[in-house]
Amino acid sequence: MKQGTLVLNIDSGRMDIRFGLNDYYGGLHCGTRMEALVDGEWIPTRIEMAEDWFLVGINTKTIAGLTVRIKN
Repeated sequence: MKQGTLVLNIDSGRMDIRFGLNDYYGGLHCGTRMEALVDGEWIPTRIEMAEDWFLVGINTKTIAGLTVRIKN
């Protein structure tokens, strides 16, 4: 598993995971599975798009900035 931070790629409109200064996942697509760190606990989830990007089962106004981990 590789851990990083969710960020919005303004050019593509897609969420991405930033692992380091110049190290990115490469753009997330609906249905991509990952785990999000919420209150010190890793929660299995997947990313989806409605009016905005969201993580299934994660109740927050914005997902940008959340710590996530994903299989590499």
